[in-house]
Amino acid sequence: MLKQINFSLKAIIYPLLMLSAMWSIFLLQSFGLFSNCSGAIIPLTAEGLKGVFFSPFLHGNLEHIIGNSLPIAVLIFLLYQFYPRIANTILGLGWIATGFLVWLLPPMIFSRAEFYYSCIIGASGIIYMLAFFLFFSGIFRWNLKLLAVTLIVGFYYGSMVWGVFPEELFYHLDEPSKISWQSHLSGAVIGVILAFIYRGVGEKRQKYIWEFPNYYSEKDDKLWREYREKHPQDFQELPQKKEDSVWKYLDEIRKKE
Repeated sequence: MLKQINFSLKAIIYPLLMLSAMWSIFLLQSFGLFSNCSGAIIPLTAEGLKGVFFSPFLHGNLEHIIGNSLPIAVLIFLLYQFYPRIANTILGLGWIATGFLVWLLPPMIFSRAEFYYSCIIGASGIIYMLAFFLFFSGIFRWNLKLLAVTLIVGFYYGSMVWGVFPEELFYHLDEPSKISWQSHLSGAVIGVILAFIYRGVGEKRQKYIWEFPNYYSEKDDKLWREYREKHPQDFQELPQKKEDSVWKYLDEIRKKE
């Protein structure tokens, strides 16, 4: 019988809350209540700092928010389901650190255009932060269950790694790309850093009793002796192996002479 899976209540509520906030703000945007980069990250400007907190709720169009909705819901679910002890810290700290790093990065590096006033919105930075945290945290901890999460994230979101580079590096664009690689890169960097810092907090790899030094089990020893008595042929050297051992011994003698 399959072991029953117990889903965390927070793992269900928090993704729904995030989606509700994103879609509610998007609805207000469609009525023109947010404009002129209100709430967006504007790099290296004082007014753009508020975007560190609010920009993940803002999206440019319907395609933009639809593209971000499923990944952020799935990744927040995985975070709270498998890392409940540190989930709030990772989401909160990762959110702020990612946004602040985006604010520090000039928007047009690698581009032929000059630096210009840029508004950065969307939840992609948090998506990258969560994806890279979940992927590398399983590797750093080397826990079988968490490694399964690593494989899931790697399988479904592995192609995201290309998003940390500007499109200008791969394609000739007549106009600057509207995709914020800064958000992707910042999220990826912060996610890896958090995975390393918190690698010792929460669930770790289970260490079985036989892995400890000087392990001894009287029951195991008895079973081993019984097996040797009943199957002596399994402990006899094969003729070829005996012959090889003799030749190896003779070669050692010759080398000493």
